[in-house]
Amino acid sequence: MKFNSAVSGVAVWFSLIVLTSASLQLYAQISPEVRDTANKLAGSVYTGPSMETLRELADGFGGRLSGSPAHNRAAEWAASKFRSYGIQNVRLEPFTMPNGWQRGWARGEMLAPLARPLHVESMGWAPSTPDGGVKGEVVVLDDVSTDNIKAKAAQLKGKIVLLDTAKIFADGWQKVLGAVMAAPQHLKDVGAVATILPDSTKSNVIGATSLDWGGHSSVLPGAELGMEDSVLIRRLMEKGPVSIQFELHNTTSGATPVNNVVAEIRGSELPDEWIIIGAHLDSWDFGTGAEDNGTGSASVLDVARALAAAGKAPRRSIRFALWGGEEEGLLGSYAYVQAHLNEMGKCVAVLNTDNGSGHPKGWKVEGRKELKDAMQPISDSLLKDIGGGGLSMETTYDTDHGPFMLQGIPSLDLWVDMKPYFELHHKSSDTYDKVDPVDFKAGSAIVVATAWVIAEAPKPIVGHIDHAAVAEMLKKEGLDQLLTDVGQWKP
Repeated sequence: MKFNSAVSGVAVWFSLIVLTSASLQLYAQISPEVRDTANKLAGSVYTGPSMETLRELADGFGGRLSGSPAHNRAAEWAASKFRSYGIQNVRLEPFTMPNGWQRGWARGEMLAPLARPLHVESMGWAPSTPDGGVKGEVVVLDDVSTDNIKAKAAQLKGKIVLLDTAKIFADGWQKVLGAVMAAPQHLKDVGAVATILPDSTKSNVIGATSLDWGGHSSVLPGAELGMEDSVLIRRLMEKGPVSIQFELHNTTSGATPVNNVVAEIRGSELPDEWIIIGAHLDSWDFGTGAEDNGTGSASVLDVARALAAAGKAPRRSIRFALWGGEEEGLLGSYAYVQAHLNEMGKCVAVLNTDNGSGHPKGWKVEGRKELKDAMQPISDSLLKDIGGGGLSMETTYDTDHGPFMLQGIPSLDLWVDMKPYFELHHKSSDTYDKVDPVDFKAGSAIVVATAWVIAEAPKPIVGHIDHAAVAEMLKKEGLDQLLTDVGQWKP
């Protein structure tokens, strides 16, 4: 058996080498017709209406929290947009989130050793406090492991727990997210009354977030606290006890349906093979979700418009997806993959855009050297001329290419300068006026040109990798435990 397995393994790797070699030759020789069409498509998105589309989305619907009325209306609007381009196959594909949640109002104040207001907002999916709020002495917790919480039960009982995120996440969020998700229940069990999460942005600016992955309601009230306020509390605690109070009013519900929006242009020669171009439609609710991820959504819509208007169908089918539930843990894209597992073998590539409208660099190839090698001729001969010739080997699971990557599917995530994005990320300043139209459209041009070349090629760009190869990649990047903890990976 060992000998046969070894022979089989050699055969598989030989096949991959042959396929990769064929792909390299194929993509090194992009036909003039394919190149010409790719350039015309890129020009179409440069001159297209994507900024107007983005303004409709961001200004017209505002923050689009998954499961909210704003997100539901935006999904219907997006489906209508796809249809207006002449795309016939457009549908809403629902999945279910464990809980719905809507932010209400929040207020907080320090009670001792001095009285002063605090800058607070609710953590996502946190429950309301009792009327009048919660109050108590603040205690700092820098280790959220179950054993540490139990060992400090007497110190935590009746207290408001300030999480020392710098120490908790010192070795990377991937390694501790499971413990962080479990912490509210353990803190409640030992009698803590609430948690507070210090923000890391100056001027007490708060960015929306949650300590959960999956859209589950927390069992304990949790507030975010402005950076300067949290630093003041820590300084005062050096001299004695600090007491605070805060009140949260949110609306929570049970299982909540959320729609993905999916459209398809059917292929002319290989219609059962397909690529998918995606971005998430949902956002957090402080700003209007312009950069995160209105730009990605508007890009997908405009790429669909340009391809539908091209005058010829691509060789392979091209699907377009606007996902829900990304901010709560890639829930929409994961649900789609699970619902379409029987089709994943025919998915040639996924192209994702969710990094804002910073100056484009090219593509992240998610750690796959053979994909980088196959993309290199496309980058060198086509994409570098429109500003996107770079290829990054960085491997991530921070947006909606991730669930496809777990199936071994070649995954491309648009690579841009993210400094402007992180300045706005999840904040009230994430609005339309921050988007650079030139860089934004350049990113869309890279997406549409890449999609056309891959869809038109006689053979897939590279093959899928198997479960064992995906597992090795996840382990190398420290993602295996995280994805096991959140139920999106089985080793």
